[in-house]
Amino acid sequence: MKAPLIALAGIALTACVPTTEVARLQSNVGAAQPMAIYRPGAVDPLPPSRSNQEMVADFLELGFAMESGRAIPAFSRFDGPVTVVTRGALPATAMADLDRLIGRLNAEAAIDIARAPAAPEGANTITVEFLPRRQMQAVVPAAACFVVPNVTTWQDFVANRRSLSIDWTRVVQRTSAAVFIPDDTTPQEIRDCLHEEIGQALGPLNDLFRLADSIFNDDNFQTTLTGFDMLILRVWNSPELTPGMTREQVAARLPTLFNRLNPGGRGRGGAVAGETPRAWQLAIEQALSSDGGLMQRREGAEQALAMARAQGWTDTRLALSLMLNARLAPRDRGESALDQLLTAAEIYRRTPGGEVHAAHIDMHLAVQALATGQTQMALDLTEQARPYAERTENAAFLASLGFIRSEAETQLGNTAEGDRLRLDSMPAARYGFGSEAAAQARYEEIARIGNAAQRLARL
Repeated sequence: MKAPLIALAGIALTACVPTTEVARLQSNVGAAQPMAIYRPGAVDPLPPSRSNQEMVADFLELGFAMESGRAIPAFSRFDGPVTVVTRGALPATAMADLDRLIGRLNAEAAIDIARAPAAPEGANTITVEFLPRRQMQAVVPAAACFVVPNVTTWQDFVANRRSLSIDWTRVVQRTSAAVFIPDDTTPQEIRDCLHEEIGQALGPLNDLFRLADSIFNDDNFQTTLTGFDMLILRVWNSPELTPGMTREQVAARLPTLFNRLNPGGRGRGGAVAGETPRAWQLAIEQALSSDGGLMQRREGAEQALAMARAQGWTDTRLALSLMLNARLAPRDRGESALDQLLTAAEIYRRTPGGEVHAAHIDMHLAVQALATGQTQMALDLTEQARPYAERTENAAFLASLGFIRSEAETQLGNTAEGDRLRLDSMPAARYGFGSEAAAQARYEEIARIGNAAQRLARL
């Protein structure tokens, strides 16, 4: 289930920037622009880059527990071809995104899956139903989108929501599942939901905050299925595994499977992360939750960091704890927050998949550089982050980087280049933030930071 956590890609740029200097900004964004459509480039996910020993441990932890911590006693999956059908009012970009995902699942995970107007009688079926967010959250308030077994429609789910038939821990042979996605959210969130929920329908049901290189992670940095995820799904759907196998039976076959399907991970070192206490996960969820006030979120981040240090962790669990503490720190702790961000970035840069998290930190630092008139540093940091925004197809992230670069170039007097970057970033911004107005609001937020820095420089 994809929870409505605060996406750290959409950083709060600042709340203290003056709003008086808007004349240049308005002249830049006031004219109507052609409504170009965001199109990601060729599929280029970050490849799986950890040892097969680690992959085995990750597979088992993902596959035999729910997000809540409940144990899953038996391995489950679809057997045979899977048909995807859609229901409800289809958002404009959804079909192209769904087809791109299905193509990737065929090519990268070797899953026999196809879309059809209707499922043949008796076929394995994943139904993707679009409906208003308000209707969804009246029944499941905590979910941005989710997947349910053994139902094919929303009405079917509502009628059976207290039935044991939709308890994933009791499912062995998957034959049908329904993915429910709001039809009134941003194109990017719809695409992200397609990836995560269809990925879970076809594979593991757990999410682990420590997996920096996976979409099966509720920190929302990875927005599309990664190379790690596709390898997990390929192993999950391999003929050597069958529904009903115990954890021990699956574990016995995994080393051979991963060595065959991921030869680059053979014989490599790498420490297995070990158990993550449930208390730390709950503290992280509290720090990320959009429902909690700032003080409650800050308390969660501080608890998570204290636990990470007490456990002696030096991996992504420590990095995420540091990052959240830095992002939620009060203004009078700016210097220590910066140290925490830099330490987190250092950990992420040496972690498989952590380059994406480090790139988000680079964006945050670029905003601070822009706000203090260090325009070349802002350009350098955004250029360092941009390849990861492109490879992860994170349009909101990519647009934010483009807007920062646009404002930095304008500050340097390169007005034409600044205008070009702004216009080129608008398709990704509309896709990522949901509308022309939201895209322009994002640009205005960044442009005000540049205006404020210029005003301070003149004092």
